[in-house]
Amino acid sequence: MEIAWFKKIRKPKQPVEHKRMQVPEGLWVKCNGCKEIIYKKEVLRNANVCPKCNYHFRISARERLSALFDDGRYQEVDTDIYSVDPLKFRDMKPYRDRLREYREKTGLNDAVINGRGTLGGIQVMMAVMEYGFMGSAVGEKVTRAIERALDERIPLVVISCSGGARMQEGVLSLMQMAKIGAALGKLHHAGVPYVSILTDPTTGGVTASFAMLGDLNIAEPKALIGFAGPRVIEQTIREKLPDEFQRSEFLVEHGMLDFIVERREMRDVLVRCLKFMFNAEAMAAAAPSAASAAETGTGSASDGVSSGQGTAASARPRRAREPLPFPTPFAARSKITTPTPEIT
Repeated sequence: MEIAWFKKIRKPKQPVEHKRMQVPEGLWVKCNGCKEIIYKKEVLRNANVCPKCNYHFRISARERLSALFDDGRYQEVDTDIYSVDPLKFRDMKPYRDRLREYREKTGLNDAVINGRGTLGGIQVMMAVMEYGFMGSAVGEKVTRAIERALDERIPLVVISCSGGARMQEGVLSLMQMAKIGAALGKLHHAGVPYVSILTDPTTGGVTASFAMLGDLNIAEPKALIGFAGPRVIEQTIREKLPDEFQRSEFLVEHGMLDFIVERREMRDVLVRCLKFMFNAEAMAAAAPSAASAAETGTGSASDGVSSGQGTAASARPRRAREPLPFPTPFAARSKITTPTPEIT
């Protein structure tokens, strides 16, 4: 029998079962700014902002509400408003089917959420848009948010993120621009602060109406803001547009925005701005007098003093003033000064 002193007998290798490693989906995200692959939890910890290039990822309306309100708590209002199909519009598919798909995808009746809550201890009405299009229901909900802020005399904050008006709703959609603008005019006349926050992207009829009408217009970094897109403008004017055209930095340099705020600092900046712009005690004191003045009409100063409700300024004696004569029309003056020719 041969003894294998210098020979090693190897056992045959057993076949190894190849097991595919299951990597869970959604662990990594690709940044649209620097094109790097980033760990998703790291992005979430950074308020959905790329830690390498500061690119701001798009987030949902509910995420914005939870990030801004105190303790992430708010009361959602106007939940029973939704878009319909008044024109029975059909292109590649019926508009009614598109609305159904959108509601199933987002869980919302339309592309805006109205919420009431506190921001730094200040009662605030907030309307936040989910990325979509401005239809008739969106315009109605934004208008109702403005009216609630006006009735309750609390600041209004609108966060815009939209691509414009829905052509499927025709003129009903375009009418929302004028309706919201008229409501904001009443809010401005009452002295209630309105802060507009523009995110990426804010274009079309939203930019042409309420997004640029704020007492303060704030934007996130690198946000696309404009009416028509850059590609459409280049094809129309047949010229090369400047770098960073229609971005928030470009608009700040040209006076279209007040300042740019990063998402991580947005809440603190809003609290400081509202405390500077809003005086709850003065607003509450002015609200009844404004309502009574609207009901009773404009009265004389003596009426206010005699009733005991006049201010200190109205109680002081005033010099009697004669009413100014109403100016004579130019045509009437010419008739008076020009002598009538005698007929012989």
